[in-house]
Amino acid sequence: MRMPQEQYTHHRSAMPSSEGPQVYKVGIYGWRKRCLYFFVLLLMILILVNLAMTIWILKVMNFTIDGMGNLRITDKGLKLEGDSEFLQPLYAKEIQSRPGNALYFKSARNVTVNILNEQTKVLTRLITGPKAVEAYGQKFEVKTVSGKLLFSADNNEVVVGAERLRVLGAEGTVFPKSIETPNVRADPFKELRLESPTRSLVMEAPKGVEINAEAGNMEATCRTELRLESKDGEIKLDAAKIKLPRLPHGSYTPTGTRQKVFEICVCANGRLFLSQAGTGSTCQINTSVCL
Repeated sequence: MRMPQEQYTHHRSAMPSSEGPQVYKVGIYGWRKRCLYFFVLLLMILILVNLAMTIWILKVMNFTIDGMGNLRITDKGLKLEGDSEFLQPLYAKEIQSRPGNALYFKSARNVTVNILNEQTKVLTRLITGPKAVEAYGQKFEVKTVSGKLLFSADNNEVVVGAERLRVLGAEGTVFPKSIETPNVRADPFKELRLESPTRSLVMEAPKGVEINAEAGNMEATCRTELRLESKDGEIKLDAAKIKLPRLPHGSYTPTGTRQKVFEICVCANGRLFLSQAGTGSTCQINTSVCL
């Protein structure tokens, strides 16, 4: 009679075993253990190298509690000592040097200072380049320490507020349009020349134009006409001698065409007037002009 497989197995396990208890080992052995020790050792080496590199960087960059290197963190902001190089734009509210030291800005190309509004739109720009210094803005002013205006420029006018404007160039200065000033004079013992090579030269003043040469001669030359005109007043030539050396000389011809000829008369006060010429002088006839 055959017993089922399950019952046979149970019966066999219930039977006492004559052999000793079996011991099962728990852990990692062999090549697995050696690999684990190798990875632990490698990790320790990496940790030591990383720690050494961190200490070296802290030592080289001079990290301290107050800051890093030449950069110090203070209550008022950042304090930077020595030369510094900025590779990207710098945004700051205020930049100042140490008391008693100068502040230098150096660049291989140019230094640009921009003033922006709340919408980041450029209002004023100052560019110092290798060839020129350019300033962009609605108005440019130069003032003294006390606040006195020395120079101002905008779209409408350029104002020089100094008491004296000196032009030291050998060729002087050129004004393509009009100039308004109360006084034009040269340095002592220097020559003053006003000329217009291709156009006319006009001098106007509401109260008068005075031309004075205290230690030399005064010359006025032109190619076509020299006009001295006074609409409501007089033209005064105050000199010991007045010469007109190149006046044309007329000749008498009995058979020539009769024309109106005038003579120049001089009053006792120096006033000049014209009188129609006759066979004799007619200046005495028109003496009422001298009154």
